[in-house]
Amino acid sequence: MIHQSVKINYTVEQLKLLYHIQLIDSRIDEIINFRNNIPKEIKNLDKELHNIKNNLKDIKNNIISIKNDIENKNENIKKSEILIKNYINKKNEIDNNKELYLIDKEIEYQKLEIQLLKKKIKELNNNIKVINNYLDKKKFLLKKKKRNIFFKKKELKSILLENDKEEKILSKQILIFYKKLDKKILEFYKKIRKRVKNGIAIAPVERGAPLGSYLSITPQKYSELVQRNKLLIDEHSGRILIDSKLAEEEKKKSIINKNK
Repeated sequence: MIHQSVKINYTVEQLKLLYHIQLIDSRIDEIINFRNNIPKEIKNLDKELHNIKNNLKDIKNNIISIKNDIENKNENIKKSEILIKNYINKKNEIDNNKELYLIDKEIEYQKLEIQLLKKKIKELNNNIKVINNYLDKKKFLLKKKKRNIFFKKKELKSILLENDKEEKILSKQILIFYKKLDKKILEFYKKIRKRVKNGIAIAPVERGAPLGSYLSITPQKYSELVQRNKLLIDEHSGRILIDSKLAEEEKKKSIINKNK
């Protein structure tokens, strides 16, 4: 069971120190989360680029396929032209009207076949023009995406370097605060941090409720909180409470704000 107050050597200065530690811990948590998410973000960027490249490859393969189809149709036209030529030569050797009629029909069929093939070739060439225009747009998009990803990766690397510097400064500063803080309070704070999901062990009370909670504290506890005479604990979440005015004052003095 969590008690409403913790009987340790408490002063307002200790609460201020503790809140500064919380601010630093929260910022370090942000830095670590950002660093841990970088590989995933880079992977997503590379995947996006890979998808565009694959799309371009598919478009190019489609154009190759259409060109092969055009080539086949041109070959078929040549075959039909050869057949027509052979039929015409054959006509000169035939006197039979029935055979001549059949040959004329074959010549007519081959001519129609050539017309149809030429029409299809024209359509396919038009398709290639449309696809090439689309391909040019995709190439431009790829070029733009490559550039954006290059600068995005560069930006992420720069942020990581800045975060590393900041983390080192904060890690040194938090050790200084540790030395000034009562060991029992510090141990209690660390236990709460391990237990709560977001690592927020100290919650400013705004509008009668701890930040991030919809459950209000009692008027009596709020009265005790603003008097700042003892360390108070939220009975629902088990977090240490601090009044919002004091929290805001200390936040403005924090090394976190000085680093920004």
